[in-house]
Amino acid sequence: MYRGRFAPSPTGPLHFGSLVAALASYLDARSNGGQWLVRMEDLDLPRCVPGADGIILQALEAFGFEWDGPVVYQSARTGAYRAQFEKLRQDGLVYPCSCSRREAGGGDYPGTCRDGVRDPGRPLAWRVRAAEQGDFVVLRSDGYFAYQLSVVVDDAAQGITDVVRGADLLDSTPRQNWLQAALGYAVPRYRHVRVATNAEGEKLSKQTNAPAIESGRASEQLGEAFEFLGLAKPPAGLAPAEILRFGQRLWNAETSGM
Repeated sequence: MYRGRFAPSPTGPLHFGSLVAALASYLDARSNGGQWLVRMEDLDLPRCVPGADGIILQALEAFGFEWDGPVVYQSARTGAYRAQFEKLRQDGLVYPCSCSRREAGGGDYPGTCRDGVRDPGRPLAWRVRAAEQGDFVVLRSDGYFAYQLSVVVDDAAQGITDVVRGADLLDSTPRQNWLQAALGYAVPRYRHVRVATNAEGEKLSKQTNAPAIESGRASEQLGEAFEFLGLAKPPAGLAPAEILRFGQRLWNAETSGM
């Protein structure tokens, strides 16, 4: 059975880019007769804003989204990530790294610490020996498990079969595929939609001061998200839930910017 998910980080309210991602994943799931789950990626606690998870869930409800099952919080699942990290370590697939973010560079990590850490006196991160994907971090030097590991463990635990998300995460897909193979997990199908940007061409995000979506304009903003995805604009006068049902009938991955 098809199982999709939407996994926002509670670092602030949803913005238009978040709405596009939620809409694409929701329509793909529902048009395929599948389930749609919501997961809070709140593992990086210092970046999370208290109460933001509730604001996000209220916004989803106001925009007509209905999810299946309880909302999963990553902050409650560190034991699961630790177990899989230990499996990687026992299999010799990870190594400690003392490089700072600047020293690691902006591209694929070249494996500087593969044969011994540069400075053992520094806090150590742990990287996988992935080579072609770059030796990416799975356990950060501050003790938090990295996105790549946590999302793979969660997708496997929840039986996610399909992931629809923004094209800004295209580079993450081969890294997650590497981890799925290393941990013996099934590989979901991945689809990526184009990313919403501001007037300067920057991805909409909290860092670029993207405005929050407005519950009072839910039908209007859903219509804008439909158009952004290349879908026909919903008829005027529909409530948010009706707009989503309309979208399920016309959704077609080949013509929706995917």
